[in-house]
Amino acid sequence: MASSSSTPGSGGGNVRTAKPRTPSGAIGGFFGAIIMSVIAGVLVTVAVTPVVAISGYAASSAISVFENLPGHLDPGQLAEPSSILAKDAEGNTVNLADFFVQNREMVGWDGISQYVKDAAVSTEDPRFYTHNGVDVMGLGRAVLGQLKGGDAGGASTITMQYVRNVLVQRAEAIIDPEEREAAYEDAMEQTTSRKLQEIRYAVSIEKKFSKDEILLGYLNIALFGRNIYGIESAAQSYYSKSAKDLTLAEAASLIAIVQFPSNLNLSDPDNVPANQVRRDYVLKRMLDANRITEAQYDEAVATDVTPKLSSRQSGCAVAETNYGLGHFCDYVQRYIELDPAFGNTPEERHFNFLRGGYQIMTTIDLSMQAATVATLRDEIPQLMDGIDIGAAASTVQPGTGRVLMMAQNRPFSADPEVLESNPGFTSINYNTDYEYGGSSGFQVGSTMKVFTLAEWLRAGNSLFDSVNGNGRTVQLSSFNASCLGGVYGGGPWTFKNDAGEAPGNTTVMQGTAQSLNGVFVSMQQKLDLCDTVKLAESLGVHRAFEMPEDSGTSNAGTRDLTIVPSLAFAGTDEIAPLSMAAANAAFAANGVFCTPVPIDSITDASGNEVAFTKSKCGEAISPDVAAGVLYALEGVVRNGTMSHASSNYGVPHFGKSGTTDSAVDRWNVGGSTAAATAVWTGNVNGKVSLNSTYLGRPERAIFNAAMNAADARYGGEAFPDPPSTATTRVMVGVPDVTGRSYAEAEQMLTAAGFGVVNGGEVDSHIAAGLVASTNPSGEASRGADITVYVSNGNMKTIPSGLIGAQGGPARSALVNAGFPNVDIVCSTAVNPTPPNLTSLPVESVTPGEGSAANPANQVTLAVKCTP
Repeated sequence: MASSSSTPGSGGGNVRTAKPRTPSGAIGGFFGAIIMSVIAGVLVTVAVTPVVAISGYAASSAISVFENLPGHLDPGQLAEPSSILAKDAEGNTVNLADFFVQNREMVGWDGISQYVKDAAVSTEDPRFYTHNGVDVMGLGRAVLGQLKGGDAGGASTITMQYVRNVLVQRAEAIIDPEEREAAYEDAMEQTTSRKLQEIRYAVSIEKKFSKDEILLGYLNIALFGRNIYGIESAAQSYYSKSAKDLTLAEAASLIAIVQFPSNLNLSDPDNVPANQVRRDYVLKRMLDANRITEAQYDEAVATDVTPKLSSRQSGCAVAETNYGLGHFCDYVQRYIELDPAFGNTPEERHFNFLRGGYQIMTTIDLSMQAATVATLRDEIPQLMDGIDIGAAASTVQPGTGRVLMMAQNRPFSADPEVLESNPGFTSINYNTDYEYGGSSGFQVGSTMKVFTLAEWLRAGNSLFDSVNGNGRTVQLSSFNASCLGGVYGGGPWTFKNDAGEAPGNTTVMQGTAQSLNGVFVSMQQKLDLCDTVKLAESLGVHRAFEMPEDSGTSNAGTRDLTIVPSLAFAGTDEIAPLSMAAANAAFAANGVFCTPVPIDSITDASGNEVAFTKSKCGEAISPDVAAGVLYALEGVVRNGTMSHASSNYGVPHFGKSGTTDSAVDRWNVGGSTAAATAVWTGNVNGKVSLNSTYLGRPERAIFNAAMNAADARYGGEAFPDPPSTATTRVMVGVPDVTGRSYAEAEQMLTAAGFGVVNGGEVDSHIAAGLVASTNPSGEASRGADITVYVSNGNMKTIPSGLIGAQGGPARSALVNAGFPNVDIVCSTAVNPTPPNLTSLPVESVTPGEGSAANPANQVTLAVKCTP
C-alpha cells in the first residue's frame, strides 16, 4: 500500500473544489443515505459472515445493486516527484533538482510518528480498527443527522476516504485534459451510486490489505494543501522535518489540514489561527480516544502553531543555484522527454516525467563542474557592452559518451519573470543541439581540421608528407567531390593563412601544429570532400540546427554538414560544443565514437530499473587512424597553437585551437584518454570580433581548468604509438619535365602523386612556353607540391670554342649567336694596356661557354695581355 495512488484527505478538501449540490441533490442524498445504510449493513454482513442466510427483499435488492458495480479498485502508482541526481567525489548521492506536479515523498510505516497515526484515526475514523471498511454505526448516525436536518458526520471511513483519493488520483493520471476533467468530476460526484461504489471498493480493499497498510496508504495519499501530498512532504514543507520526528502538536496540526486543505494549510499565515482551532479539536479527539494523556493534551494545546516552512522547488533553478548546472539539468529533462521509452508523444513523456517518481542518476562530475564553472564565469561575464558575449564548455568520457561536465557563462532559468528581470540569465543551453534546449550552434574554425587530418591518414598518407603551406588562389574545380558529380566545380578561390604565413612546402605535421590553412587545402585537394564529410559525420559531427529548406545548399532541410572546400580548414557549419567534445573523444577511444549521454541509470519509485536510450558506441575510424591523429594533435600541445594546454599532472594531452573569420568565435578542443573537452567563446548573436574586447584568450584558461580537474580525478594514459605509415617520410623521384608543355608536366607530376604549383615564367634558353625547371627536382617527399616554372624564351646559349680563339673572332661568334653586347678586357691588369686586344687569345668567358644568358646582358671576354 505504500506505493499506492493518492490525493485528498477526509472531509472534502481536494485539489479542486467540488460543484455545489442543488436542493434536489440534497433530497436525493437524504433517501440515498437511508438506502446506503441498509445496503452497507447487508454488505458488511455478507463480507463478515458469508455463510449466514440473508433473506428479505431489501437484502436481495442490495446484493443485486452491488453485483452491478466494479468489485476491486487497484490503487496503482501514486504521482511522485522525479529527481535528477549526481555523485560527489566521495560517492555520496546529491540531489540536483526535483520535478513534480504533486509534491509527494512516499514513506513507510516506521517513517511516520505514532502521533500522526493516532491523530488520523481518532479524528477521521475512531472505529477504523474494528469495522470492515464501512462504519455502519457512523453511516447510521449520518442518516439520522440528515433526518434531523443536520450533519452528524461519520459517513466516510478512512478506507472510504482512501478510495475517494485513489479515484481522484486515477483521474489526475489521465493525460488527455478533457478525459481527465471528466474522470475527476466522476470521482467527486456526490450521488448514491458513487457512494455505493466507494463502499464496495472499501470492503474489497479491506479484504486485500491490512489496517496498517490502509492507514499508511491514506497518509501517503492525502492532500495537505497547495500541491503537497502525503504526510512526509507535509512534514518537510510545514515543519522542515521528517514525519517520524513530528511532535504531538505538530502531528495534530498536519492532520487538521486534511479537513480543508486550502483553508487550513500552513503556507499562508492567515490560515494559522484556523489551523490551531482544528488542531486543538484533533487533540481533544485523541484524548477522548485515550491515545494521549491529559498532560500531553494540556502541553500540546498550550503550544502555538509555529510553522517552519521549507519550499521544495520543481525545476532546474535549484541545480543552477547550487552547482551552476541549470542548463545540464534542462538537458537531462529534455533527453528523457525526447526518449520514446517514456511515452509516445512529447506531452505524454512530459506528463510521465513529472509524475513517475524517477530517480535519475546523471553522469556529471561535480568536482569538474565546480572547477570549470568557477573559471569560466570568472573569465567571461554574463553581459558585456557592445557584444552578445557567450561561452560554453563540455567534457565527454572517451569510450562511454558520458557527459562529465557542462558549463556556460550565463546562469540558466526557465522562468519568464526571472529572464525578464535578469538579462544575464538565459534559457538557452549553448552546449547542446537545438532540440535539447540549445542554440543553433557556432562555427568551429580550425578545430574542423582534425577531420581532414583523419581522412588524410585514413587514405594512407603520412604526417611527414610535404605539401604547399602557402595561402594562394586555387581553382575550385581542383577539389574532388564524388557525391556531387565528381568535382566540386567553380572558378578561382583565394584563401590565406591566419597570420599571412608563406612557408612553401612544409610537412602535414608542422602545418597541423601551426594550423596553416594552406597545408589543409593542399591535403584536401588530394582527397575527396565527400569522404572528409562522411568521416566527420561518422564521429557524430552535425549541424546543431537544420539547414533551412530555402538555403539552396545540398544539405537543405537536414543536419548534414555543408560540402564546401573551406571544410578542409574551417567549414561554414554551426556545431554544438557537446558534438565537438564527443567527436574528439573518439580519437582518445581508439576510434570508437559514442553518442553523448547525460544519464547513468534510472529507477522508478519502487527501485526498479527503468529503460532509457543509452549511448550508442561503434568504431568510426580505425585505431591506427586515431593513433595518428593523436600523435599530430599531441604535437599541437607540445609545439603548436595549444602549447598552453599541458597538464599540471603530467597527463598526456592532445588539442586543436580554432578561430573563425574576424575572431567572431574561438575554440579549444582536445583532451586525454580519460576526458575530451570542447570550449567555445564568442558571439551568441552577431559578428563582433573578440579582438575588440578586453577578454584576451579566455578559452585557454577554461580548457585548462576543465582538463586539469579531469586529470586530477581520472588521470590519463600515454597515447598509443601511431603506425609507421603515419610517421614515415617517403621520398619519391620527381619526373624530369624540362622542355615539356605545362599541361604535360602537370599530368606527369600528378600521376606521380605530387601537387603542382604554377611558378610562372622565368628566363630560360628553353623554348618559350615549355617547362624550364621544377622546384624541387630530382627527389621530393611524397605528395609534395612541385613548383613548375615555364620558359619565357628570353635566354640563349653562350657558344663554345671561344676560349683560345683571338678576341676579335670570339666577339664575332657571340654577336652571331645573338649576344650583341660583348666587352673584351685583359684577364690580368697590365700597364700600359695593349692597344689591340682583339688579336690576343681568350682565356675566359662570362657567362661561361654553354650557359644560358639573357641576350640583352653583356658578355665579357677576358684575353691574355702582356706588358
